[in-house]
Amino acid sequence: MHDDRTLVEARLERALRQFVRPAQYGAKVPLVLSVWHVPGEPVPVDQALQAAYEPFTTGTEWGKPWSTSWFRLEGRVPEEWAGRRVEAVIDPGFTGDGPGFQAEGLLYDAAGVPLKGIHPRNRHLTVGHPARGGEPVHLLLEAAATPAVLHGFEPTHLGDVLTAGDRPVYRFRSAELAVLEEHVWQLVLDIEVLSELMYELAADRPRRHEILRALEDMLDTLDLHDVPGTAPAARAALTDVLSRPASASAHRVSATGHAHIDSAWLWPLRETVRKASRTFANVTALAADYPELVFSCSQAQQYAWVKEHQPHIWERIRKAVREGNWAPVGSMWVESDANMPGGEALARQITHGRRFFAEELDVETEEIWLPDSFGYTAAFPQLAKLAGIRWFLTQKLSWNQSNRMPHHTFWWEGIDGTRVFTHFPPVDTYNSQLHGRELAHAERNFADKGRATRSLVPFGWGDGGGGPTREMLEKARRLRSLEGSPTVEIEKPSAFFAAAEEEYGPHAPVWSGELYLELHRATYTTQAKTKQGNRRCEHALREAELWCTTAAVRNPSYAYPYDALDRLWKTVLLHQFHDILPGSSIAWVHREARETYARVLVELAEITAEAVRALGPGERAVLNSSPYERTEVVGDGVVTVPGLGTAAITATASEAVRAERTGGTIVLENAWTRVRIDADGLIESVRDLNADREVLCGRGNLLQLHPDHPNAWDAWDIDRHYRRRHTDLTDAESVELVEDGPLRATVRVTRTFGRSRITQEIRLTAASRRLDIVSDVDWQESEKVLKAAFPIDVHAERSAAEIQFGHVHRSTHANTSWDAARFEICAHRWLRVAEEGYGVAVLNDSTYGHDVTRTPYEGGLGTTVRLTLLRAPHSPDPETDLGTHRFTYTLLPGAGVGDAVAEGLALNLPLRVTEAPLLAPLVRVDDPAVTIESVKLADDRSGDVVVRLYESRGGRARFELTADFPVSRTEVTDLLERPRPETSVTSGPTVLRPFEIRTLRLRRA
Repeated sequence: MHDDRTLVEARLERALRQFVRPAQYGAKVPLVLSVWHVPGEPVPVDQALQAAYEPFTTGTEWGKPWSTSWFRLEGRVPEEWAGRRVEAVIDPGFTGDGPGFQAEGLLYDAAGVPLKGIHPRNRHLTVGHPARGGEPVHLLLEAAATPAVLHGFEPTHLGDVLTAGDRPVYRFRSAELAVLEEHVWQLVLDIEVLSELMYELAADRPRRHEILRALEDMLDTLDLHDVPGTAPAARAALTDVLSRPASASAHRVSATGHAHIDSAWLWPLRETVRKASRTFANVTALAADYPELVFSCSQAQQYAWVKEHQPHIWERIRKAVREGNWAPVGSMWVESDANMPGGEALARQITHGRRFFAEELDVETEEIWLPDSFGYTAAFPQLAKLAGIRWFLTQKLSWNQSNRMPHHTFWWEGIDGTRVFTHFPPVDTYNSQLHGRELAHAERNFADKGRATRSLVPFGWGDGGGGPTREMLEKARRLRSLEGSPTVEIEKPSAFFAAAEEEYGPHAPVWSGELYLELHRATYTTQAKTKQGNRRCEHALREAELWCTTAAVRNPSYAYPYDALDRLWKTVLLHQFHDILPGSSIAWVHREARETYARVLVELAEITAEAVRALGPGERAVLNSSPYERTEVVGDGVVTVPGLGTAAITATASEAVRAERTGGTIVLENAWTRVRIDADGLIESVRDLNADREVLCGRGNLLQLHPDHPNAWDAWDIDRHYRRRHTDLTDAESVELVEDGPLRATVRVTRTFGRSRITQEIRLTAASRRLDIVSDVDWQESEKVLKAAFPIDVHAERSAAEIQFGHVHRSTHANTSWDAARFEICAHRWLRVAEEGYGVAVLNDSTYGHDVTRTPYEGGLGTTVRLTLLRAPHSPDPETDLGTHRFTYTLLPGAGVGDAVAEGLALNLPLRVTEAPLLAPLVRVDDPAVTIESVKLADDRSGDVVVRLYESRGGRARFELTADFPVSRTEVTDLLERPRPETSVTSGPTVLRPFEIRTLRLRRA
C-alpha cells in the first residue's frame, strides 16, 4: 500500500477545522442586551437586579480593568426549534490568553439564582433540552473585566486597580441562542479522541493505521456541505474502531475532575471569591448531565467564601458531596506555600482545613493536596500522620530545572522518620484535558512501571477557567477502555490512593528529606514586607494565645477570645497561599497583604494587652513569650526572665560592654565576644573569647549587589548565572560609634549605592554574645538582588537550616547535580554551619532566602553564609519591594543547635515590657532539647489547655511537663486535639524521638 498518511491527516485536519467544528451550532438568533456598569467594587446580585440598565450592542467596548458590568440578555426561543437542544452561547470578548486569565462571567436567572459560569472554553448555558419552542429567555450576566497581566514577564501597571487606568479592555463579541447539533458535536469528540490517540502511536503499530483508515472512511461518508445531515452516518463509520477494548496491560489512569484556583495571583482575593463561585456553579451543573463526574476540590477557604457569598451554590455543593460527585480534598485551609509557613501555622493549615470539611460537609479528608506549591518541607510527613492523613500529592517537581525525580509513587520520609504514601501524577499537569498526548505522556513517563500500574490525572481548566467540561467527560467515556490508550476511570483520589497503596505499597521506594523544587528559588525573598508581615503575625499569634491562656487559667472571669483568634489565624493562613507569601502575585495582592498584616498586628496587640491586664495589677515587668529563659538588656537594666514567664526589671551599673575607637577601627567587647569594625564599616574580626578563636575568615556583613535577570518567572526565579557578577558595597558614607556602654555598644554605618541608601546599626549588649545588625533600607534598585555575606572560619560539610519543627542539613559542596541545584535555600529563624566541636549561627527576624558556599582562604577552608535581603523584579509587580524596609539579622558565635533555636526565638519574640504581676510560667519542661511551640485553650472550648512541643536538636529527649495549675489528666492527642488511642500520659518523664512533635491536652482539675 502506498504511504499516504500525511495526505489523509491533512485532509482530516482541514475538514475538522473548516467544516465540522463550525457546524456544531446550527440556527442562531441574537439576544437583546442591556448593561449596568458597576461604579466601584463588585456588588451582590440583589443590587444588580435593582439597577438601571441601558441598551447595549455587540461589538461595543466594555470593562475598564478590574471593573464589573452586569448584562441583561433577553430573547425567545423560536417556535420551529421545538424538540431541539437550545443553548445560550456567549462571548463577552474572550482573547487568546487562556482560560482564567481574562474576562469571565456568571449567569443568573431572572430571580437572581446563579446558574453557570461563562469562560473561553465553556461558553454555553442550556436553555432547553429539548426546547418547547416559544419560551422566553431572561438571563443576567455578571461579567468581570479581569485584565491579562502576564505578557512575557514584561512590566505592566495593570496589576493594581489604582494604576490600571480606565481604558476598556474587552469588546463584547456575541450573545445568541443557538441550536446544538448533537450528532455533529459527538462526531467532533469521536474524531478528537481517535486522532489524538493515532498521533501518539508509533508509525509501525497496526492500530495507528486502523484508526487512520477508519477516519478516512468517515471522511468519505461525510458531506462537508451537509455536516449535520451526514454526521450520524459518519459516526457509524467509527463505531468499530472506537469499540476495540484496551489491552490487559494498559496503564490505568484514575481521572478526577479538578480546577486549581489560585486564591490570589494575577487577581486580588476578592476576584477569587467570584472565580470559585463560577467554577463551582459549572461543576454542580455538569454533574446533572454526567452522573459519573467526580470533582476533587481543595482549599477550605474557597468553600467558606462560596458559603458566605453564594448560598445557592453552596447548597448544590453539599448535595454533590452527598451524591458522590464532589470530593473535598487537601485537608488544608489553602494550598499554602510549603517552605516558609512556621511550624504551628502549617499545623493550623491542616487543623482548620480538616475541621471545616468534617463539620460543614461530613468528610474526613485523607490527603495533603498541593499540586502547585514551590517545594515541600520535610516536616510534612509527620504533620500529615499526626492529623490522620494517609497520602500526599503534588505535581510541581516535574518543573525541576536540573534533576528528574526518580519516582512517581513512593513513600516520603520526613525528618523524624515518619513516612507518607506519595504520588506525583506522571501526566505532569493538574489541568489535563484528557488529551491523547497527555495520556500517552503519563504512560511513557511513569517511573514505576513493572510493579505499579496506575497513576492519577486531574482534569479541568483552573484559575477561573471553569473546571472540567462536558467535552472532557465525553472523552473519558470513550477512553474508558480503548485499544492503544491507557484506560480511564473517573474516581475519587481516595480510591486511587487506596488501590495504589495496596498494589505498590510494600514495594514502593523511599525518598528521605525535603522535596526541593529546583526552580522558583527567589520566592524565599521576593516581596519582603509580605514575608515580614507573615513572620510577625505568626509570632504575635503565638504570643497572644500564650497570654490569653494564662489569663484564662489565672482569672476565671476572663473570656478567652476564641472567635477573634480563630478569625485572625484564618486571615494569616489565607495569606500563606502559595502565590501570596512567596511574593509572586500582582501589586494589588501585596498592597492589600501589607495592610491586612498591619491590622492583624494591631488587633493581636490589643488582645494580648487585654489578657495581660486580666492577670491583675503589678509593677513594671518583663514578659517572655519564648519557652526559653533569657537574659537581656531592658531599659537601664539586665533582666533574666523564665521561659513563658515574667520577671521584674532590675537596675544594674555593670559595665559589661565596652567600645572604643582607635583611628579608623572600632572595637566592641563584652564578656563573650570582641568585635572589630574597620574604617569601611565592615566587621573585620569577631573573636569568641570563651572558645579563644576567630569566627570570621574574611570581612563580615559584606553587602553584595548582583544583577538579577532570570530567564523567566521574574518574581519567582533567581537563576544560577546571577552569581557571575556582583559589586561589593564597601564604600561607607559614615561609620559612627553611637553607643559605647555600659549596657549597649552600637556602631552606625551608612552606605549609598545606585539610588538606594542603607543604614545599619551593629549592636553588642552587655547580656549576650549575639551581634545584632539592624538595617534600615531605602531600596530603589531595578532588577538587582542584595545579599549580606559572612565568611565564617569553620570547615562545614553541610549547613543546618531551621524548618518547621526541626532542621534540615544540606551540603555546602556541589559534588552532584542535586547538590548544585540547591544554590539558594530556605531557612526560618536560623542557619548554622559547624565543624566538630564548634559552630556559628546566623539568625534573622524576617528573611528566608540564603546561600551557603565553601570559601578557601590563606589559612584553610571556611564557609560563607549569605542572607538574601531584597530583590527588585518587575513582573508581575513592576515596583516589587521598592521603598523602605527595616529588618534584623544576627551573628551568633559558638552556637550549638540549641543556642540557635533559643536565640532565634528570642530575636523573633521580643520581650514585652508592661505592668503585670510576677507569675510562674503556666507550663514548663525540664529538657532544653524540648521546645514548646504553642500554648492555647482547646478548640472545643472545654477550657482544657493544649501544649504542642517537639524535640528540636535532632536527638532523643527525656522530659517532664510541669503545669502551674491543677491538672487531672494529661492526654496525648493528634493535631486536631483528639485522643490518640495508643498513648496516654498522666505523670512522669516522657521520651521524644528526634524531631518528634507531641500535642498534649491538659485536663484541668
